[in-house]
Amino acid sequence: MDWGTELWDQYDIIEKHTQSGLELVEKYVKFVKERTEVEQNYAKQLRNLSKKYNLKRSSKDEPECRFSSYQSFLDILNEMNDYAGQRELIAENLMMNICIDLTKYLQELKQERKTYLMEAKKAQQSLESTYKQLDSSKKRFEREWREAERAAQYAEKTDQDINATKADVEKAKQQAHMRAHVAEECKNDYAAQLQKYNKEQNQFYFSDMPLIFNKLQDLDERRVQKLAQGYILFSDTEKHVMPIIGKCLEGITKAGTNVNEKNDSMVVIEQNKSGFERPGDVEFEDYSQGINRASSDSSLGTPKGPMDLLGKNRSKNFWLFSKRSKKFTPERIMPTVTEDFAHLPPEQRRKRLQQKLEEICKELQKEVDQSEALGKMKDVYEKNPQMGDPASLASQINQTSQNIERLRAEQNKYETWLAEAGGRGDTLRYKSHAFNNNGAHDIHSPDGAHSDESTPDPSQAIYAEFDDDFEDEELAAPIGKCTAMYNFPGASEGTISMQEGEVLAVVEEDKGDGWTRVRRNNGDEGYIPTSYVTISLNK
Repeated sequence: MDWGTELWDQYDIIEKHTQSGLELVEKYVKFVKERTEVEQNYAKQLRNLSKKYNLKRSSKDEPECRFSSYQSFLDILNEMNDYAGQRELIAENLMMNICIDLTKYLQELKQERKTYLMEAKKAQQSLESTYKQLDSSKKRFEREWREAERAAQYAEKTDQDINATKADVEKAKQQAHMRAHVAEECKNDYAAQLQKYNKEQNQFYFSDMPLIFNKLQDLDERRVQKLAQGYILFSDTEKHVMPIIGKCLEGITKAGTNVNEKNDSMVVIEQNKSGFERPGDVEFEDYSQGINRASSDSSLGTPKGPMDLLGKNRSKNFWLFSKRSKKFTPERIMPTVTEDFAHLPPEQRRKRLQQKLEEICKELQKEVDQSEALGKMKDVYEKNPQMGDPASLASQINQTSQNIERLRAEQNKYETWLAEAGGRGDTLRYKSHAFNNNGAHDIHSPDGAHSDESTPDPSQAIYAEFDDDFEDEELAAPIGKCTAMYNFPGASEGTISMQEGEVLAVVEEDKGDGWTRVRRNNGDEGYIPTSYVTISLNK
C-alpha cells in the first residue's frame, strides 16, 4: 500500500505528517545534545572530585604513601579519573555519531521535502490554469450560442413580416448565419478545452500527485529508519565503553583487595621504631643510710630509665602518653633539626642517614659520568681541532671536579655518621676517574690502580658522542611501551588511531586528564585514552 493510491486526496494530511516527522528528529537531536551535556558535566565533576582528593606531586614522598590502604585510595582516584574519561568519550561519540550526523541528514530531508512540495504546487497551479481556460471557453460558447439563437429568431420574424423588404430579410438571415458559425467555433473550442482539462486532470490525479506522494512516503520511511538507527546508537555508544568501565570498576575492586592490614602495621613499625630499650627498674635510694647518690649514679653502667636514653632532664618523669598543655613552655618546642639527624631516634636516624648517603652516591655517579664524558670530548677536540676548542671545556671540567670533591667529602661525612649510628656503610658503587689539571682523562684511579677502560678511537668517538645528541634533539626518547586492548578510531584532532594488540612507544605519561601521548615506529604521534592500553614504563 502506498500513499499515492490510498491517500490521493489527502495532500494537507501528508504535508502535516511529514512536517511532524522532521520536528521529531529535531526534538531527538536536542535531547541527545542535552544528554551529552549531562555526561560532560558528570565527567567534569568526577575529575574535579578525583583531583580534590588526590595527592599533589610534591607530597608523594610523605610517610602515609607507603600504606597499602593509602595506595589503594590513590588507585581508586585514578580509576575514577579513567571512568570520567569514558563518560567524556560517551559524550563525544553521542555528539559525533548522532547529533552531527542526524542534523546533517535532517537538512537534506528538509530540502528534499521542499522540492516535492514545490512540484505538487506547480502541478496544482497548472491544472487550475487549464480549468480557467475551460471555464472561459465554456462561458464564451454559452454567450455566443444565445446570440446565435436571438439572431435566428430575428431572421425568422423578419421573414414573416409583410412590411419587411427583401433586403432586410436577407440581411437578417446573413446575421443569423454568421452568429451560428461563431457559436459553432466556440462550441468546438469549448470541446477542445474540455478534452485538454480532462486529460490534465487524469494526469494530475493518477500520475503526478501519486508519484509525488510516493516520494514523500519514501522520504518519511527513510526518516523513520534513520531515526531508529539513532535510537540504537544511543544504546550502543554506551555499550561500547562498558568493557572499559567494567575494568575501571574491577580496578577499584582490586584496590580494595590489595589492602593488607598486616603490611600497614609493619610499615608503621618501620617508620616509627626508635631503637630504644625499655627502661629498667628504678632503684631504691635509701636516704636513711647516707648513700652517696653521686657515686651511686655514676657507678651505673647502663641507663636506668628513659631520661638517660632521651637525654632529657632526669628530674622529669617519662610518660608513654604525652600530656598536652595549653600553656606554652620551652619543653614544647620541637627539637632542632641537625644535619646528622641526631634529633631522631637511633633506628630512624640510621634510615635517614642511609637514604641521604644513597642520594649522594647517585649524584656523585652522575658527576663522575659527566667528568668522563668531558674528558673524552676533550681528547676528541685535541685530536680533531676542527670539531672544537679543547680550552672551551676547561671551566666545565674544573666545575665537575669541584663537584666530585664536594660530594666525596659529603659521602665520607655521612658514612662516618652512619658508622656511629650502628649502620652498615654499603653505598652505591660508581666508576672513579681522575683528571689532571688540563682536564685530560687519566687512566689511573685515585688509589693508583690501573683502569681497565681503554681510550676510544677518535673517529668512533666523534660519531658516538655527537650523533646521539642530534638524535635526542629531533625526537623525545620513549619512556616506555603500551599495548592496545581495544580499537580506537582517533577521529578527534590531536589523537592517533590504533588497533587492538598494536604496540606503541609511550612519549608522555598521563597527566591526570585520561590521555597518554604515544608514537608509532613511522614517527606518527598523538594522544590515546589511557584506559584503552596497558602501559609498561622503563625503569
